[in-house]
Amino acid sequence: MKRKIEQTLEQWKADARRKPIVLKGCRQCGKTYSVMDFARKHYRTVFYVNFMDEPDMKRAFSGSMSVDQITMRLTAAKPSVSLIPHESCIVLDELQECPRARMALKSFAMDGRYDVLCTGSLLGIQGYRPQNETDEDIKADIPVGYEDIVTMYPMDFEEFLWANGQNETSIGLIEESFRKEGMVEDFWHQLFRSLLLQYIVVGGMPEAVQTFVSQHDMGQVLRVQRRIVQDYRADMLKYAPQELKPLITESFDSIPIQLSRENKKFMYSTIRTGARSKNYRPTIQWMEDAGIIQRCRNLQITELPLDGNTIDDCYKVYMADTGLFVSMLEDGTQADILSGNLLGYKGAIYENLLADILGKMGRKLYYFHKDGGLEIDFILRYKGKCTLLECKAKSGHTKSTRTVLNNPEHYNIHQALKLGDYNVGRDGKLLTLPLYMAFLLKDL
Repeated sequence: MKRKIEQTLEQWKADARRKPIVLKGCRQCGKTYSVMDFARKHYRTVFYVNFMDEPDMKRAFSGSMSVDQITMRLTAAKPSVSLIPHESCIVLDELQECPRARMALKSFAMDGRYDVLCTGSLLGIQGYRPQNETDEDIKADIPVGYEDIVTMYPMDFEEFLWANGQNETSIGLIEESFRKEGMVEDFWHQLFRSLLLQYIVVGGMPEAVQTFVSQHDMGQVLRVQRRIVQDYRADMLKYAPQELKPLITESFDSIPIQLSRENKKFMYSTIRTGARSKNYRPTIQWMEDAGIIQRCRNLQITELPLDGNTIDDCYKVYMADTGLFVSMLEDGTQADILSGNLLGYKGAIYENLLADILGKMGRKLYYFHKDGGLEIDFILRYKGKCTLLECKAKSGHTKSTRTVLNNPEHYNIHQALKLGDYNVGRDGKLLTLPLYMAFLLKDL
């Protein structure tokens, strides 16, 4: 399946001053497959090390950090693979398991004879230490300035479209309607509405998408998704700091309940009666660092720069992948969504969908809520302006949006987008778009 990370790797390879590259992201989002596929296409030989499955290979990075010494130890451990200067690459998978290997990236960057491609879970890149770390691990430094770090996400909606046979022509028709603010022809409108519903339940975890594309068996897709969710829970208990272990799965399991409420602000009391911020807030940070969830922060004022106007402890929490979120809901939800019948969960499902799409574009998430009932689902920078973004599953009033737009002297907002089950249309400062166009909101 075609992934956008391929273009990123191509650009990296074309840079004569390239450094070792590290792909970080949540587990099972396709990092290893993408790196190995790229390496096999572009290098004469590929030396692959998986520190999770091959812990003994950590010894290759003990002692001297000389590239000659490291490559000597690597090839001694795997003599069947040759390393040829400027024609071979080294792939270090699960880099977080070997801090010394990450430290060695500085030596490889300065030496220049071998390209090094690495993968690591997000929690590993941001401070995680292996369970059985040695004194050498503790002393290992992060090679600041000698590595290129790239975040990789599960498949986004556009990649899902590619996997389901949509090409430049069909996607181009949607892009043209988006640019010209013209209505989409009914055939294409209905097709992309259907594909969006499929994306909501399948999501972007590559194994789930592959299962869907090859079998179209939603039961099999659900089993894949729920296994991934169970793997995440296992990671929480295995890798989270000891003091968080009793709390972190409670926070994780509360997400569907949190999003089912009218006011979706994350409430610690929803996790359990008497739960306190100081105990549970680190669990949210851990899951965010791991790439499992996305935090959407409330704004004090609707002005750019958004990041400087957030309220510290007021936020919503969304699952980073819509398919995994749906898999956490009760059996039968998939069938309801595919038939367009979302019942009481429609707000949560469509908001999480939009968070998925924006998050996989690398956007941070913001919303705006004031006591008294005024609430905007999302706020983003779009075409250089602070822009309201309302998400409506089928239909719905935009009272809050109208209030903000009608009072520009107070809110400093001059444009808004409403995404839902509509075709394209404009009413003054409010542009209505079908939800399947959300992936086109790329212009900052």
